[in-house]
Amino acid sequence: MGEPTVTCPEGHDKAVPQPFTAANPLRRLRAPRRPRVWFEVLLIALSYWTYSLIRNAVPEQRTEALRNADWIWRAEHQLGIAAEQSINHTVNSATWLIVGMNYYYATLHFVVTLGVLVWLYRAHPGRYAACRLGLFATTGVALAGYYFYPLAPPRLMTGAHFVDTVVVHRTWGSMASGDLKSMSNQYAAMPSMHIGWSLWCGLAVFALAATPWVRVLSLLYPTLTLVVIVATANHFWLDAVGGALCLAFGCALSRLWYGTLPHRLPRTTAPGVLLPET
Repeated sequence: MGEPTVTCPEGHDKAVPQPFTAANPLRRLRAPRRPRVWFEVLLIALSYWTYSLIRNAVPEQRTEALRNADWIWRAEHQLGIAAEQSINHTVNSATWLIVGMNYYYATLHFVVTLGVLVWLYRAHPGRYAACRLGLFATTGVALAGYYFYPLAPPRLMTGAHFVDTVVVHRTWGSMASGDLKSMSNQYAAMPSMHIGWSLWCGLAVFALAATPWVRVLSLLYPTLTLVVIVATANHFWLDAVGGALCLAFGCALSRLWYGTLPHRLPRTTAPGVLLPET
């Protein structure tokens, strides 16, 4: 006989969770369980500290980073997508707009990502760990990109005439510009984690939110982030592609570990239960 099912509010039939068994320690390890707030706060803080430490410890390799930037710029011209400079200059001509984008670039990257993590923790505890694994794997693989492919952002290219909008408008913003530049690796532009993280946020909210306008906003967020990273001359289009590929890796790893995509896991979990084999 097949396993019993129940009809969920979303209209999908899901198998009733089965008790843990000592004979299946791997299943027990992989099973979604109720997250603990103290552990999650500690884990996120330590993970971000480690990420920042490793990212900023990667040798800057200025000469190679500038050479790679020239190669990316030429490749985009050959592909017919080298519009970053035009966007940068056009948006920079509207002071109120570029200043807003500077602050967007500096803040929402962290605020929205943490906000989505909190929302998942509170509203979707059964799916939280799978989503968190996808985010952490996305960020982890990005470190390999920073190490093996140092890349200067467009604003630091020589002779390309990009505008460093944080410096020009004297806004508090990117830690890679102005007075804060010594605190951050200047040549870690590939892949763009502004895109990796914003796509993660957008897809998680789109897949799990019930309110239509919230789902629409979730898709607009990574789209606007893409415009911002280009307009502020912090990234090339291809950096965004790199960020999307990192997210694909993170999602694939989460899917492999949990056996399904996060939105197909139970919304809530109870202690001592796990999902049946898929």
